[in-house]
Amino acid sequence: MPNSSSITEFLLLAFADTRELQLLHFALFLGIYLAALLGNGLILTAVACDHRLHTPMYFFLLNLALLDLGCISTTLPKAMANSLWDTRAISYAGCAAQVLFFIFFGSEYSVLTIMAYDRYIAICKPLHYGNLLGSRACAHMAAAAWGSGFLNAVLHTASTFSLPLCQGNAVDQFFCEIPQILKLSCSDAYLREFELLVFSFSLVFGCFVFIVLSYVHIFRTVLRMPSEQGRHKAFSMCLPHLAVVSLFVSTDMFAHLKPPSISSPSLDLVVLFLYSMLPPAVNPLIYSMRNQELKDALRKLMT
Repeated sequence: MPNSSSITEFLLLAFADTRELQLLHFALFLGIYLAALLGNGLILTAVACDHRLHTPMYFFLLNLALLDLGCISTTLPKAMANSLWDTRAISYAGCAAQVLFFIFFGSEYSVLTIMAYDRYIAICKPLHYGNLLGSRACAHMAAAAWGSGFLNAVLHTASTFSLPLCQGNAVDQFFCEIPQILKLSCSDAYLREFELLVFSFSLVFGCFVFIVLSYVHIFRTVLRMPSEQGRHKAFSMCLPHLAVVSLFVSTDMFAHLKPPSISSPSLDLVVLFLYSMLPPAVNPLIYSMRNQELKDALRKLMT
């Protein structure tokens, strides 16, 4: 049986055996990737170029768009290349890089938590908004989100690829992910990685609880507003963020917490595809549909 020192490449899951289906998958991936690039690229350009969007809310939205671009760029280009060139191989270093950057750019929960805090301060404590969310405070929160995501990614990647691998080199997904790499391990040391996964889940759960509590206070404040116009404006500010959080949490939970009784290779593939590809492609559409300021900036940018 090969060990980790003799493995120079991994074999990713092939979507189809026939050439026609491989090209169809390539076209599908290309369409999703271009949609994500266009949507997130427009948001980045609009926020950077329009001085009216130089506010904390849009600064954090810019960070979310960067994470979405990085996340989908980590997995889809290699999947498209494999479908186009009829291959399954990915180098050992390339697989480790995929794991590292997917965890790093997939740490949307930290930015979504900061965005929930921004909504809470804007609606519940508007008089303190400038003091609590100044430019320096926003920069520090963004740096903490990116730094914690990078540290988490480094710890998981180092822990996973330090395990001895003796169960072959076939990864049952279209990109490298930790659970599939752990299946190739022949050592009880995978418990160390399991402890890291539990720690990461605890952090994500803590962020989720913070978001829920923030919106409990937000809704209580909004419902006490005497002006119907004020309530409508507050809900319009919160609905896109709530939709993005719901999409992220639902796909994440179904991908990692679905019961084993309904698990199958084909279902796991579909769930992972939706979990990794759907949020980066759909998030820009969600934010641009309900945000008049962003729509005006995009219209100005296009004309």
